[in-house]
Amino acid sequence: MTDATEPAAPPAAPPATALSTPYRAYALGLLLLVYVLNFIDRSVINILAEPIKNDLGLADWHIGLMSGLAFAVFYTFLGLPIAQLAERRNRPLIIAVALAVWSAFTALSGLAQNFTQLVLARIGVGVGEAGCTPPAHSLITDYVPRERRASALAFYSMGIPLGGLVGMAVGGIVADAYGWRVAFFVCGLPGLAVAVLAALTLVETRAPQAAKAKALRFDDLKDALRALAQKQTFWLVAFAASIKAFIGYGHAPFTASFFLRNHPEQIAELGADFGLKSVGFIGLALGLIAGTAGAVGAMLGGLIADRFGARDLRAYVSVPAVAALLTVPIYVFAITTEYAALGICVLAINAILGTLWYGPVYATAQSVVPPHMRATAAAILLFIINLVGLGLGPLAVGALSDFFATAWEWGSAEGIRWALIVSTFPNVIAFALFWRARRSIRAEIVG
Repeated sequence: MTDATEPAAPPAAPPATALSTPYRAYALGLLLLVYVLNFIDRSVINILAEPIKNDLGLADWHIGLMSGLAFAVFYTFLGLPIAQLAERRNRPLIIAVALAVWSAFTALSGLAQNFTQLVLARIGVGVGEAGCTPPAHSLITDYVPRERRASALAFYSMGIPLGGLVGMAVGGIVADAYGWRVAFFVCGLPGLAVAVLAALTLVETRAPQAAKAKALRFDDLKDALRALAQKQTFWLVAFAASIKAFIGYGHAPFTASFFLRNHPEQIAELGADFGLKSVGFIGLALGLIAGTAGAVGAMLGGLIADRFGARDLRAYVSVPAVAALLTVPIYVFAITTEYAALGICVLAINAILGTLWYGPVYATAQSVVPPHMRATAAAILLFIINLVGLGLGPLAVGALSDFFATAWEWGSAEGIRWALIVSTFPNVIAFALFWRARRSIRAEIVG
């Protein structure tokens, strides 16, 4: 990817203050679409987990490794050098190239004939997606004023639940009709067209020469880490968010499997009412409920934080703290109720609470460093969140499920239920870390 982004940026664009309101709306909308595609391609494997497992003869830990660690290692470690590149090169072009790479590897996942080939394809998806969010966060922060930063980043972050919605719904329906391989093709190929659109229409607001000069003096990882070392708020928020990601990413590949294993008759009956098979129905149901509710939660988190943060900056960490604590009993109820439809509906409340942290956390990370370090700060934050959350979450939940199912002889249905229950309690630690950040955030915001 580095070679593809080496050419100088296109002719100098106007500064952010000169961008028209319609163009800003268009740019934010296009970046949201890019992030939606990001999470379609990342999350489609979650609804395909059971068909893939049955077709290739895999264990739950294989699913966790494939959907988590194999993807996350390359995603997190490449995010840092790509962020450094974004501090000095054309950010829209980096985003476009990244989108093309991960879309192509998503489509190639449909050609995999065994576990190893599928893991390699997922690594390719991770390599591409590493080039998306750090430059996007930096670009959005330049596009909007500080008092709208949390809302703008929350709007972008709606790509997570919306992408999950489309990935789960489309992936499940296509898999039922044509098989899991075709689902990868359908989800991957549209991103190639959007990559061209992003490259041609997104504006780089920095002058290329000035960005390169700043990069040569300031923008290296050592400087960013030195600046962040003085920011207690950043580290508290980063590790709290990584716990939230551990739980969210850990649950994602196994939620559909939980319902298919524990409520097979109810899911089949519900699906029949809508003319769908079980996998298609649960993918559509979880996608619509969790995706819509998750988007509402992401936007609410940003709006609430911006509104109350204008009076007291502690709102940026208070909002995710309270949400983290409330989600524990709600999630446990959803997983333990004997009624599948009720459990699915209650998960919508959990989805709202589980995404409230996006805007406040990302805005905080962008606000504790000077402008020339924002892409790097975003990459460091995502490095922590994704290495802990995406890298370990699915693998840990999958391993717990296998352990409960075999060592304790509970079977695969109860094994996955208790793996999901146990893994939701770290929310209490996330609450404590967010709440502790209230002591330092007011003194550490720089702009």
